[in-house]
Amino acid sequence: MAELVYPPVIGVARTMFKALDLRFDIQGTEHVPQRGGAVLVSNHIGYLDFVFCGLATRPAKRLVRFMAKESVFRHKMSGPLMRAMKHIPVDRAAGMGAYKHALTALRSGEIIGVFPEATISQSFTLKNFKSGAARLAQEAGVPLLPMALWGTQRLWTKGHKRDLGRHHIPIAMRVGEPMAADPEESAETVTERVRGRVQELLESAQRAYPVRSKGPDDSWWIPAHLGGTAPTPAEAAVLDRR
Repeated sequence: MAELVYPPVIGVARTMFKALDLRFDIQGTEHVPQRGGAVLVSNHIGYLDFVFCGLATRPAKRLVRFMAKESVFRHKMSGPLMRAMKHIPVDRAAGMGAYKHALTALRSGEIIGVFPEATISQSFTLKNFKSGAARLAQEAGVPLLPMALWGTQRLWTKGHKRDLGRHHIPIAMRVGEPMAADPEESAETVTERVRGRVQELLESAQRAYPVRSKGPDDSWWIPAHLGGTAPTPAEAAVLDRR
């Protein structure tokens, strides 16, 4: 079936990126499978992360179907677009329907995008991963595709105002080699392996990032362990509970 909505949306996003004069540093796009199913697994630090994850798969001419909370699909603006792009709504109180939907898509050769932290990390460090992505990859017999983003939190994230001005913000993206999801391993073991790889990719992106803090007022987006003023993981956990 023809993709009537997804490609134009990508075009709009690219136009927006150009207008914002974002500075992209993308590595590893050659690891995106050119055919067949895969579960793309990324850290989650900003509201636009799904857009940037999708951008990383475009050199391989692949589209990503993201699993997203159901409320996004009920919104009068985003809902029609999300449905037309064939993303997958997740009802957190009854997630089996979304799981089966994603499994069918994987077996038909789609790339499914998952943020296994489930919510945005307000500390900008990796939270614990849910095991759903690993279970999907194991049951569908497809690889996990690890990915890390850095800098996207500076545009729009939880607890901070949007900054969509022309500030030349660098965006770093790292895509790792596909990882086998051995069905003989426990889903928890596979999850820890892919989390470890995402952590390595995240640290690589952070080391290469060309911007450092200019002082306390400009360090909110930098994790505490790197000298910034973002909440610590423990403080972020309290914010999440609130």
